[in-house]
Amino acid sequence: MSSDLPIVARLKKELAEYRHEMHHELPKQIEEARAHGDLKENAEYHAAKERQGMLNARIGTIEGRLAELAMYSMASIPKDRAGYGSRLVVEDLDSGEEFTYELAFSEESDPDQGKVSLDSPFGQAFIGRQVGDEISVQTPKGKRTYELLKIITIHEILGES
Repeated sequence: MSSDLPIVARLKKELAEYRHEMHHELPKQIEEARAHGDLKENAEYHAAKERQGMLNARIGTIEGRLAELAMYSMASIPKDRAGYGSRLVVEDLDSGEEFTYELAFSEESDPDQGKVSLDSPFGQAFIGRQVGDEISVQTPKGKRTYELLKIITIHEILGES
């Protein structure tokens, strides 16, 4: 199995698609648009050039993010405590309610789906924690205290030992 994290694999795929478009599809579109004549009023040419600029920016952003993520690998994620990709079952000790969250990188976060960014106060509070830990987190509704009831690490989710 690859040591790439799921987010890294997804970003590499996206990067490859953008590079392909940038180096194969866009040059053809620009050449076809040039063939139509006057570039000042050529909407197809301007649209292709604008797309080229957007792709360049996105490629740069992805390359930068991949460089940041290079320090992470499956081997660097703990197997016995909360880390990237872990599913956490927590109890709000103030209300008694149980919730399930997944710790994710910011690109993957989706609070409606229970995916919490590692960069968020909640995510930061739970990194490195173990079952049974009580964690206090400042939320928009005030300070909340949680107990970590269960951790399913990314290793278990992906079927690694």
